[in-house]
Amino acid sequence: MKRLPNIHPGQILSEEFLIPLKITAYRLSKETGIPQTRISQILLHKRSISADTAIRLSKFFGTTPQFWLGLQNDYDLEEEMLKKQKEFNGIQNYKDLAKAS
Repeated sequence: MKRLPNIHPGQILSEEFLIPLKITAYRLSKETGIPQTRISQILLHKRSISADTAIRLSKFFGTTPQFWLGLQNDYDLEEEMLKKQKEFNGIQNYKDLAKAS
């Protein structure tokens, strides 16, 4: 089965908010007080959405901070699972260990 790509919150910000609403990163920076460099790094998938950024984006776009942090959390978990899948698969559940002894 083919795996879907892991989508960074910056891609959602760009494709679901900035492009359709015709808002530039510069304007988003000015309206929210988020430094333009931070927005650019998020859009380039080089930076995570922090709690501060999530609150500012939620105020501006009428979403919740949990929406933005949830996107980031989902992205981070998927990335970690992919990087360390073998290691994580080697961890046994404590219930299985208790049954074996």
